Amino acid sequence: MKLVVLGDPVAHSLSPALHRAALASVGLRGSYEARRVDTSGMQHAVGELREGTLDGANVTMPHKQLAATLADRCADVAARAGAVNTLVRVGREVVGHNTDVAGILHAVDARRLPDGPVLVLGAGGAAAAALLAFEGRPIVVSARRTDRAAELVASTGVAADVVPWGTSVPEALLVNATAAGMDGESLPIEDLEVHSGLLDMPYASGATPTATAMRAAGLPVADGPDMLLGQAVAAFRLWTGMQPDEVEMRRAMESAATR
Repeated sequence: MKLVVLGDPVAHSLSPALHRAALASVGLRGSYEARRVDTSGMQHAVGELREGTLDGANVTMPHKQLAATLADRCADVAARAGAVNTLVRVGREVVGHNTDVAGILHAVDARRLPDGPVLVLGAGGAAAAALLAFEGRPIVVSARRTDRAAELVASTGVAADVVPWGTSVPEALLVNATAAGMDGESLPIEDLEVHSGLLDMPYASGATPTATAMRAAGLPVADGPDMLLGQAVAAFRLWTGMQPDEVEMRRAMESAATR
């Protein structure tokens, strides 16, 4: 079985470690490689999927929206998100899926994040996945550009309100769907402790300042690796129909992250 992750940059990706462990855990022979690609490289990879040279692909930034247009069709969640992070071959068709939604729900369940209202920060593909994952809850969206936040709400069709960037929403689960924190910066929200918990979607070399502050306040936190594991499990099931060993996958991910 030949699997890849497509992106630019992609050398930092933990997906190869996750999926190699997944393959080993179910006894499947195969490979999973990181491939740095531009637009033409994405087109070539989708062609490989149609031909059967590749058996499956993950897609990371900046190509998730492009992947949605290159797929022959998209599953409902991916179509609503406007972003694809998993490509699956079905016959000679390439079908686009968005397992980020499953990854979010996995992280929420694994870390027992609270029910109730949600404050989503961001207006990109990660924020779209968050809106779909929490659909049915009271949701507020905040982005540096309020027009982008409003466009996101309209495009996903999820009922949500828009508030100015930096606004706190007491008792809401704070969802960081931006890149803030990957380089050690804090979120521009002063009253972090008024929120009920944190889902910090970026994954960095260590805990972000926001995650550290929320844990210090005794609030529940799920982070990028929790979500990454969940979306990887969902992608693997789409490719193989098999349930991998999540303990082995997490162990491999954590080992790769410390190298």
